[in-house]
Amino acid sequence: MRRGSIDYRFESGAERLVASIAEAALARPLPVVPADVLDTDPPITVYLAASEAQFDSLTAGLAPHWGAGVAFPDQGIIVLPGFASARGSPDQLDRVLRHEFAHVALQRYLGPARVPRWFTEGYATWAAGQLDDASGWILRLAFVTGRAPPLDSLALDWPAGSSEARVAYLLSASAIEFLHERGGDRVMRIFLDRWRAGVPFDRAIHDVYGLSPGQLEKYWSGSVRRRYGWVLFLTQSVVIWAITATIVVALFAVRRRRDRARLARMRAHEIPDDPAFWMHDIEPQPEPDRPASTQGPGQAGNPAADPIHRSGRPEPSAEPGETARNTTPSVDEVEPPEHLLPS
Repeated sequence: MRRGSIDYRFESGAERLVASIAEAALARPLPVVPADVLDTDPPITVYLAASEAQFDSLTAGLAPHWGAGVAFPDQGIIVLPGFASARGSPDQLDRVLRHEFAHVALQRYLGPARVPRWFTEGYATWAAGQLDDASGWILRLAFVTGRAPPLDSLALDWPAGSSEARVAYLLSASAIEFLHERGGDRVMRIFLDRWRAGVPFDRAIHDVYGLSPGQLEKYWSGSVRRRYGWVLFLTQSVVIWAITATIVVALFAVRRRRDRARLARMRAHEIPDDPAFWMHDIEPQPEPDRPASTQGPGQAGNPAADPIHRSGRPEPSAEPGETARNTTPSVDEVEPPEHLLPS
């Protein structure tokens, strides 16, 4: 498949994927460099590898395990992984292809000039739009956790690990962004033209931007730290809400632990649901001693002699000055049995 001066090579079945990434990668011109810089010889060929083995074969094994694409500017060759792996997924290939196009374009425009790796990787990352808000958070976290490389020199050492290398890519892109903000496309194009004409990099920076290498490092470091350091990190609303949520959860946990301790103390003093003394026979308690009876002889234990038992209520007492009536019949009043009467 051919798009303009660029030839795309891939296995059968990837036509739609190649067409979409080819259109998206160059939907807008690459910044600063001339628009026709990719049309110069030799023609550019983009290979879409169908497997890891094919990718290693096309790149001669030079790409690290996390490398999402490889460009060989002098030969005009770009190799992309057309399969999902640790290198990335196919839905990200449009940015990766634009990144590799930027490598080829910058090197072709500068010609024989020796370009530091931080500059070519920074320009490609910045031109591909990979220094976005999400990537900015990676830099912020790198500064907060101390994983960011030191900024006392622009000659960044390129780490071998994927996480560290990504931070290095983003820091390099931030240096290009810093230069671009000091004059836009026009001033950066003047700088590239002087560099292309054979002026050393340090001299070209001073002539165009008025900065010595030491000043460039100082101002760039300060800019990056202000933009992606502690202060901005702590002022982000997401971070503020995250800290607030953490505090609330911690307070809730403390209160819950305190309530559990209080509930345990209360339960320790409660009567059990099945106390032991409910499960045993209760021994009969002795009755208290009754006072001595005040009844006369012959009346003790005789319900008939008890006025309460006889009538259910006590007999009325005698009126003052009266003698209580003796209700017990005398011997004379008792009538003898009929068989004992005289005939």
